[in-house]
Amino acid sequence: MNEVLAGLVDVERTDGGVTLTRQLYDQLRATMLSGAWPPDHRLPSSRDLARQLGVSRNTVSGVIDQLAMEGYLDVAQGRRPTVAASAATKLVGGNAVARHARKPRYTSRWAERLRKADWPFQEGPARPLAPAHADARTFPHDVWARCLRRAARHAPRGAAALNRMSLRAALLRHLVEHRGVHAEARQIIILPSAQSAIELTARMLLNAGDIAWVESPGYGGARAAMEAAGAEVRGVPLDRNGLAWNGRRDRPRLIFVTPSHQHPTGRLMPINRRRELLRFADEAGATVIEDDYDSEIHYDGRPVAALQGLDATGRVFYVGTFSKSTFADIRCGYVIVPPDLAELFETAQRHSGQIMPAPVQDALAEFIDDGHFAAHIRKMTRIYRARRDRLVQALSAAAGAHLTLEPPAGGVQLLAHLDARLDDRTVAARLAAAGVTARPLSPHFTGAIGGQGLFLGFAAWNEPEIDAAAATIGRVLGDMSGPAGKRRRKA
Repeated sequence: MNEVLAGLVDVERTDGGVTLTRQLYDQLRATMLSGAWPPDHRLPSSRDLARQLGVSRNTVSGVIDQLAMEGYLDVAQGRRPTVAASAATKLVGGNAVARHARKPRYTSRWAERLRKADWPFQEGPARPLAPAHADARTFPHDVWARCLRRAARHAPRGAAALNRMSLRAALLRHLVEHRGVHAEARQIIILPSAQSAIELTARMLLNAGDIAWVESPGYGGARAAMEAAGAEVRGVPLDRNGLAWNGRRDRPRLIFVTPSHQHPTGRLMPINRRRELLRFADEAGATVIEDDYDSEIHYDGRPVAALQGLDATGRVFYVGTFSKSTFADIRCGYVIVPPDLAELFETAQRHSGQIMPAPVQDALAEFIDDGHFAAHIRKMTRIYRARRDRLVQALSAAAGAHLTLEPPAGGVQLLAHLDARLDDRTVAARLAAAGVTARPLSPHFTGAIGGQGLFLGFAAWNEPEIDAAAATIGRVLGDMSGPAGKRRRKA
């Protein structure tokens, strides 16, 4: 073989079924990209190359024509093909590319704001006592599978998949009965998650520099979405009744609240505070995002109706999700928007591609209409209440000297306050090393950090898992508190 090709191009007729044409194309292309053949280097003629490789001239000619069309070779009548100058700069790896220093890659301000966000939390695989998880092990998967199969057989095509009326109507009936919302079905926008609903709403309502209020401590996903939209996000502290804004002089464009089960404290905003918030928003010209993320799960007393149902001015955007009441991987959330914005939100939804598959929407509609959704919520409320109580008892016994518990009236997680001398991030890292997931409280604050604590889930974990995790928490906290803490634990 000609020394020009020796060790560079070697086609095999038994190369795992890869055609000779493909082998020759790949090897010639890789050789040029590697820099072994510099620009203007002449290859053998197609006749000579075919002879050397023992393949047909038609095969060689086809490969050369393809490489010329892609810009790797220059060909002219009566001349041997030469390596094109552009071949060394193709963005496909190889030594020739590596020789050139890369120019800086620029990203948008939106991307840079996301880069600086400390959300989402990186907790690794789900294990006790990871918060924000429902128990997928007790979900009626067989029933859900039947609903999906039936929906898939009758799935629509194209635009009909956007915000299926079957799910809008079923969901609205459920929300009117159980959450007291006031809306029409066309106001419901079906999205892949509650986070996507918050993110879309923030982009639709906020301009760069607008002031947005979030609860502090509060949901980090809302803060990240608003900061990415360019807002100036300010944390508003809580009192025993939730968001406490009295005395503030700044006026927000947007207010984010979790009034039915404050995230992460679990506190309930009573009816009088809700009415005060609506009056304030109206006077300030502000919009409210109400995240009702796990309101279906309620243990003590009667749940308070949604803030949206009390709103007579169209200022409340109501966000919800199925992931806490069913299981996380269902990946479906929604937002109820004012009637005059429903069409615009659908346009934004199409533009951003945040569209749920039609079979999933129709399956959820059937799951709700046939009573399976309500039955599952009733069943899991009993189970989750028992698990909440079990975690409170287990933590009190194993770590009562180190924790102050704030048992919630509903939801799937609770907050355990730490002694101020302990750093909750360090505690969470120690627990992770010991096999227990606990989210630190301090990252939930916007601005000044007002306390140290652990955010612990109980819904997804059975009694033995809860007991073992509580014992580990007690042991780790005892070790971190020193000899005095160990003596208290033994007493």
